[in-house]
Amino acid sequence: MTRSDLIAALASRFPKLMVKDAEIAVKEILDAIEYSLAQGNRVEIRGFGCFSLNYHPARTGRNPKSGEKVNVAPKYVPHFKAGKEMRERVEVSETARI
Repeated sequence: MTRSDLIAALASRFPKLMVKDAEIAVKEILDAIEYSLAQGNRVEIRGFGCFSLNYHPARTGRNPKSGEKVNVAPKYVPHFKAGKEMRERVEVSETARI
C-alpha cells in the first residue's frame, strides 16, 4: 500500500472526510513520526507497532563493482517492530489464505 492508496482508503472509509483532508491527516501523522525519530525518540502505536532507531557503527565495506575497500560512516537507521496484535492479525489472515 502506498501513501496515495492509504489516503484513498481513508477517504472512502469516511465519506464526510474529503480527500484533501485525508491527505493532510496522513501527512501530519507521518511528519510527527519522522520528527520524533529525528529527535532520537521512540514512537509506539499500541496494537500496531513501534518505530525506533538502530545504530550501525562505522565499518569497512567493499565496492561491489571494483572490489576496493570503502569506509562506511556510522549511522542511525529507522526500524519498525510490529506489535503483538498486528502480528496475530497477520498470522490469522495468512493461515486463512493457505
